[in-house]
Amino acid sequence: MWGFLKLFMRRKIKKEIVINAESLETRVAILTEGKLDDFFIERASDDRIVGSIFKGRIQNLEDGLQAAFVDIGMKKNAFIHYWDMIPEDSARIEAEEGIETRRPAKRKKFGPGEMAKQFPVGSEIVVQVTKGAIGTKGPRVTANLSVPGRYLVMMPGTTLKGVSRKIEDAKERERLKKILARLPSPGGNGLIVRTAGEGARAVSFARDVRALSEIWKDIEDGIRNKPAPCWLYQEPDLIERTVRDSLTEDVDRIVVDQREEYDRIRAIMTKYARRTRTRIQLYDGDAPIFEHFDVERQLENAFSRKVWLKSGGYLIIDETEALVAIDVNTGRHKGAQNQEDAIFEVNQEAAEEVGRQLRLRNVGGLVVIDFIDMKSRKHQNQVYRTLKDALKHDKARTNVLPLSQLGLMEMTRQRQEESVRAATYMNCPYCEGKGKVKSALSMSVEIQRRIAEVMRRKKASAGNPLNIKITINPLILDRLRNEDEEILVQMEERYHGHMTFVANANMHVEEFNIVNTQTGEELFSSVKNARAG
Repeated sequence: MWGFLKLFMRRKIKKEIVINAESLETRVAILTEGKLDDFFIERASDDRIVGSIFKGRIQNLEDGLQAAFVDIGMKKNAFIHYWDMIPEDSARIEAEEGIETRRPAKRKKFGPGEMAKQFPVGSEIVVQVTKGAIGTKGPRVTANLSVPGRYLVMMPGTTLKGVSRKIEDAKERERLKKILARLPSPGGNGLIVRTAGEGARAVSFARDVRALSEIWKDIEDGIRNKPAPCWLYQEPDLIERTVRDSLTEDVDRIVVDQREEYDRIRAIMTKYARRTRTRIQLYDGDAPIFEHFDVERQLENAFSRKVWLKSGGYLIIDETEALVAIDVNTGRHKGAQNQEDAIFEVNQEAAEEVGRQLRLRNVGGLVVIDFIDMKSRKHQNQVYRTLKDALKHDKARTNVLPLSQLGLMEMTRQRQEESVRAATYMNCPYCEGKGKVKSALSMSVEIQRRIAEVMRRKKASAGNPLNIKITINPLILDRLRNEDEEILVQMEERYHGHMTFVANANMHVEEFNIVNTQTGEELFSSVKNARAG
């Protein structure tokens, strides 16, 4: 099998999906001509609630927030806006891969007690999770339900039938509308053709409708017979979602490193797209699959704070809880003949890379990009269009504003769950997420300040000197011995004390404590002091 795969690899591969399936996590990389273009990760411990449908119970209504909290059986109650509690046809098409619709500029404001008449506390409501729990916030839900298939999205509660706006070819749209008109609606629900449906045969849509009809029957049965709160529908795992959503006609092959998953993917392909079964390959090489396909190195580079561009410029990406800040720099770029063109070239490349980085990192919320200042309005508009084009490949909804007078470009990206960085990394226990620790000079000053405080407090004198032991990190001790020894000797004379310094390699650079060696009393601890603060 692998011998055949090596021969296959000699041909030019434009797009491929590489799957690393392990017991604790599954990783999926989508490569375009060998370059990492998309990345997904899922852990066995993940709840996988985004896209899931629940029968919940209204816990409380907050007219001030124009929102309700719903018990869906999770640790934290789900949050739902009042305007998302009543399904609207105008909102439904948004379910299709981030398509933007023109919604009212002002949402209806419900008066005090108005929503309680339709949804009193304790009543039941069927909702779908649009955004997973992030940090201290519970999941976000909506009553506008949508269930994706391979080529179609079923939208319960509406009779809407339509074609994805991302399918732009007029003849193809007309063909798809005719196919859609002949299809039976599962449970009388609406249907939208997904972008994956472009070029698909009528029989493929019919197969998709049958699968969606079975899903809807199970959901309806749960609505009628299961007590709230309960789980009515769960999105498939990462591998099945990948086959359903990403295995399009332009994918040359899909390679997986586990026999069990290889067999399962072949079975899934039978359900979604039988003609693509020949594209599945089993990897059995000695090196880990992500190393063989150079994914591991690309991931390491992609998730660095500094991301280098081919031109020699670079991005600095800082992710906070509220927003993502991206700074563009010229770095080592020397390509263009004049400064203005050089800046434009770096900004153009940066705009393309930003679109890729947002997908790879799965960051959401507010994104602010500080491009290098451009004087030319033509260049500014071109960079704006380049970023918009780069975001067309993104399935998450995005909204981009033109460059501001300050040279900043603001945008939003739909946030459904924690970013890859937040899900994969923990705050460094050494710097506690700051990314920096105090310098040896700063620590020397702080230690001297605390020693003086302790000696003044204990009122040491020539006849009654104070002996103290200061335990510190070896790096700080080097500073005290080599550069500050004279100052410490002067302190001993001034405060009538004697100091003994002890190095402890297990201590944090910013950690130290002071002990009275005569009584054993702890006079100061930086750790306890920090906790008390």
